[in-house]
Amino acid sequence: MNKSTESRALIASVLAAIGASVCCVGPLVLLAIGIGGTWVGSLTAMEPYRPYFIGLTLLFLGLAFRRLYLVPQVCTPGTPCADPRTRQRQRLTFWIVAALLLSLLAVPWLAPLFY
Repeated sequence: MNKSTESRALIASVLAAIGASVCCVGPLVLLAIGIGGTWVGSLTAMEPYRPYFIGLTLLFLGLAFRRLYLVPQVCTPGTPCADPRTRQRQRLTFWIVAALLLSLLAVPWLAPLFY
């Protein structure tokens, strides 16, 4: 797996998390910025697919974690991946994205506490 594959796993997990939370976060955000109407209620049509999107999010995050921490990195000297700072940045990016995605997934359970 190369850097682009790692990036694709993170991007896929972001898209899956957005899909999982669109039913709940979408209407909440639209109402918070003052956009309303009866059509906002139809955004909950994605609710039945939420468990699948959550599963995909966790799968892709797991694949990215596996690649960053469990699979040994093979690099030729002189390439960007041979620099340890590159791996540190990748790991930092992973944890930032993972924290944001997990908080995004938790919004439907936490939202009732705020209204």
